[in-house]
Amino acid sequence: MKRSRLSMLLPLLALGTAARAQETHSPSPFKLILVDNQSKIQKGELKTSTLAKSWTLPGDGVKRSKKYNKISSTLMPTLDRIEAQVNAHQPLPAVFKNVGGQWIATDQTGWIFDRDGTKDNIRKAIGGGKNEARVAFRRVVPQRSVKVLVQRGVLWHVAGGKSSYAGSPDFREKNILVGASKLDNFFIAPDHEFDFNEEIGQIDASTGFVPGFIISGGTLAKEDGGGICQVSTTIFRALYSAGLPVTDRSEHSHRVKYYDPVGFEATVYAPSKNLKVKNDTGAHLLIQASWNRAEQSLRFDVFGANTGREVTVSGPVISDFLAPAAPSYTPDDRVAAGRRLLDTEMQGMTSVITRTVKVGGKTVSTDTLRSVYRPWGAVYGVNPADARLN
Repeated sequence: MKRSRLSMLLPLLALGTAARAQETHSPSPFKLILVDNQSKIQKGELKTSTLAKSWTLPGDGVKRSKKYNKISSTLMPTLDRIEAQVNAHQPLPAVFKNVGGQWIATDQTGWIFDRDGTKDNIRKAIGGGKNEARVAFRRVVPQRSVKVLVQRGVLWHVAGGKSSYAGSPDFREKNILVGASKLDNFFIAPDHEFDFNEEIGQIDASTGFVPGFIISGGTLAKEDGGGICQVSTTIFRALYSAGLPVTDRSEHSHRVKYYDPVGFEATVYAPSKNLKVKNDTGAHLLIQASWNRAEQSLRFDVFGANTGREVTVSGPVISDFLAPAAPSYTPDDRVAAGRRLLDTEMQGMTSVITRTVKVGGKTVSTDTLRSVYRPWGAVYGVNPADARLN
């Protein structure tokens, strides 16, 4: 006798129903959960959100722990893995990042796994018939946290300054990056005068600098830190664009293309030449440095309170052109014979840049940067024994 199709399916349906019933009554996986708060500054406000991570504990180990009312050794490898992941969450200081055109400050609180406390939480949760327990841990707050920025009034991107050092030799780039790193993530207190030479400190091999060309005696000479003016120029542009009062600033003796636009620069050479700018915003300023080695560019950004200042910096107005000077020669052991061009000739000239600061649409101050450049001759590197050095 042939069985109907329905009669053949009924046993299969019954088996499926039984399997589903068994799944329904199977215990939920046991979760170990870590919950913490994280903060950020966005659009000038402190915002806090919840950060949660979870791990699933092996069901076998949970059953054994429940049976013997103590943490089973079979859970230890999983706890080892969780402990390593928790401890890897190291504290990171607060920094601002440009996310889609919006500056957002974030930090990261470090975690130290509390093994005994976590085991105790698991044991109590299992004994109480729960299917989750909290990770016990100790928080390690970074010294420069988002909350510290808020306390100091550092809530907004105030201004930025950028320069290009494209074409720089390796030694010059090395000095630029060493110098910029020394000015990355530091505070300028209210009413404090930023002193570039003091902040950079000693410039020599002991502090990471290497020999590079500097302007000396009407030509070029090698000295530790050659190229540091790229750093002083770039941070000057950021601070000047923030509308801060400049109390000490000098231009180079002749125009240097690395520092174009002409006149928008600041040369330093301790102790005779320095850059000083006063923080008159009434709150702390945070300075951040960044660089792009592929395009050979350097940038500084200033963060602080919203002062309402609207700052406009004009392009240079150039006048009083003078013919370039005669060429000069400097020792260069890379040259066996002949000469090697190290720097091109430059006309003498005068540059004037105007800064206008407005608050609420009204001009509150206007000042100018006047830079006078002497004529400059091409500089050639020659063998140290070359007669032209005499």
